[in-house]
Amino acid sequence: MSLAVVLTSFAVVFPAELPDKTALASVMLGSRYRPLYVFAGVAAAFAVHVALALAVGRLLALLPHRALAAIVAVLFGAGAALLLTRGRHEEEQVEHAASRTPPSFLRVAATSFALIFIGEFGDLTQIVIVNLAARFRDQVAVGTGSLAALCAVAALAIAGSRGLLRIVSVRVVTLTGAAVMAVLAVISLVSAITG
Repeated sequence: MSLAVVLTSFAVVFPAELPDKTALASVMLGSRYRPLYVFAGVAAAFAVHVALALAVGRLLALLPHRALAAIVAVLFGAGAALLLTRGRHEEEQVEHAASRTPPSFLRVAATSFALIFIGEFGDLTQIVIVNLAARFRDQVAVGTGSLAALCAVAALAIAGSRGLLRIVSVRVVTLTGAAVMAVLAVISLVSAITG
């Protein structure tokens, strides 16, 4: 396992996840329920999504280098564009869903798992993890860094609840994540062209 790949995965996934709807879901859930209950469900959902993304990334890695680099460039570019154009209506959807659950451990953890599990399908960070797994071909390192980043964002969101959004500007985090993905898209495109 490469420490450089772990750190790269963390550095790419962390800013991409901060302004994400699942971070907002964690904020909303954390402001209503016991933080450990919420974190248990959120972390479990992220673990499942990382495993799925790694499997898809492993399949993409079977493609020839130039084709893979071109696909990765397009996906990172699309991810940067998606990060910049995401709507605000997701916060309202999360708040509505969170308000229906009684506060027992099983219910809170199950609701947290369901919200994150459903919300992450085809999400930007899942696509980023697929790209990282395909690019670096080190499933353990990418999985470790990505899961650590997702859980770190969830922990910050849950612990800080609404206070987190006052400290870290969502716009700054969004622009940072988009910039990182745009740079990775350019690097991948150059790799596709130069072979």
